[in-house]
Amino acid sequence: MTTISLPPQQHQQLDPGEPYRGRPVPRALGWALPGGGRAASAEPGVMWQGTTTQVCGMFPFAVSSGAAPPGVPIGHHMHTAEPVGLDPAEWLRQGLVSNTGMWIQGQPGIGKSTIVKRLMTGLVAFGFTAVVPGDVKGEYTRLVEHLDGRVWRIGRGLHSLNPLDAGPLRAALAQTSGDEHARLSETIRARRLSLLEALVVIVRRAEISVTERRLLGAALDLCVDGTTDGEEPIIPDVVRILVSPPLLLLDIAACDSTLAFRRDARDLVNTLELLCAGAIRGLFDRQSSITADLDTPALSLDISALDDDEDEVVAAAMLSSWAWAAAVIDGSAATGRHRNIFRIQDELWRALRVAPGLVERSDRVTRLGRHRGEISAQVTHSLDDLEALPTEADRAKARGMAQRNGVMVLGGMADKELAAINEISPLTASEAAMVRAWAAPPTWMTGSTHPGRGRYLIKSGERMGLPVALSLMPSERDLYNTDTAWQPRTGHA
Repeated sequence: MTTISLPPQQHQQLDPGEPYRGRPVPRALGWALPGGGRAASAEPGVMWQGTTTQVCGMFPFAVSSGAAPPGVPIGHHMHTAEPVGLDPAEWLRQGLVSNTGMWIQGQPGIGKSTIVKRLMTGLVAFGFTAVVPGDVKGEYTRLVEHLDGRVWRIGRGLHSLNPLDAGPLRAALAQTSGDEHARLSETIRARRLSLLEALVVIVRRAEISVTERRLLGAALDLCVDGTTDGEEPIIPDVVRILVSPPLLLLDIAACDSTLAFRRDARDLVNTLELLCAGAIRGLFDRQSSITADLDTPALSLDISALDDDEDEVVAAAMLSSWAWAAAVIDGSAATGRHRNIFRIQDELWRALRVAPGLVERSDRVTRLGRHRGEISAQVTHSLDDLEALPTEADRAKARGMAQRNGVMVLGGMADKELAAINEISPLTASEAAMVRAWAAPPTWMTGSTHPGRGRYLIKSGERMGLPVALSLMPSERDLYNTDTAWQPRTGHA
């Protein structure tokens, strides 16, 4: 091997910046000497807005209208290529939205869960705790575990969840006194009673009477009074009170004897017995085997083991999970361990369509006593899900749930869906045409992906929407994939 030696002059030429090194560097506002360009202050630039026709000759000083709000990076603006972030909490602080609720809707296959998972990953990095109460398909389990979170799997032979479990609210109650103690006690009682009523409605698929509501409340109070420290009442305790009623229950039912009471209350007793001995046996009739911890980055109640069960089983699991998660959030805040929460409700209509009155009761269960500092994401395929609810009152309340969200994330959908969305959040003609173009075409052509995959229109109020194209990192494509059941298998049988 031959070695070439360069003369000293050529060695010096290898560093073109050498002649300038060591020279003085001016301060940010210039040198404070005559001719030094010193400026006492630097005025900020003034932003002017105008139409494309007016400012077209000012390039490169003209920029787009500023469609890059702060938050979790979710993609680029499809018209200007600007990066777009999404964080309803930061948007609320900056006055862009009035609340932190999100409504996410679009055809199957557009990637609704993908954008939710991107938000979940980013918000956890921002210090939020992600809570997924009632993951019907188990599609968030891998991500929660990847984020070092905790997944509780509910099902037969797995973990159980006591619907009457107050969770961390019980610890908060022990630390308070006076008016705050009374307020927390009423919060716990109201949430327990609302959930107990909801479970009765789910099992019988019909409303309960006023007398039955009073009986449930009185029996629940007696159960709570009969528990010792550290214990939670369970549904079999309520059944035992109703089977052997004290005088208070006889008075509520206007019965002269225990036999007459048991005859009049047999439907209520048998409904509760089905929660203990029917298809849901072993799931919600014993003490919880799960614990609450909001110090973890993410928390999920995976009920995918029940996905093939009857609708009432899944509905009961979803409502119980929602109530437990709400108690965890409220209890942690009441004990001084406040964390900002990102709560995800996917497939929520599967629980609400089972029986009349569940929309209002679920709202009570999840909102009663709930503190601020939470971003919620409600995910659905179609507003037609509203029409599947049992009564017009339920449908009206569900439409109100959609309207109350401060942010709408819309994927590809057909004209019928767009018309319904337009009544909640007005769309311009160009926005409607764009979302319509993302819908799956009625063709049998193979070999192409869904035309709306990874494309979303973010709307808030009547301001112009943000059309965003989301691109994933390679690790995200694997982690967020919800179609693993259809992936080619490797290896030999």
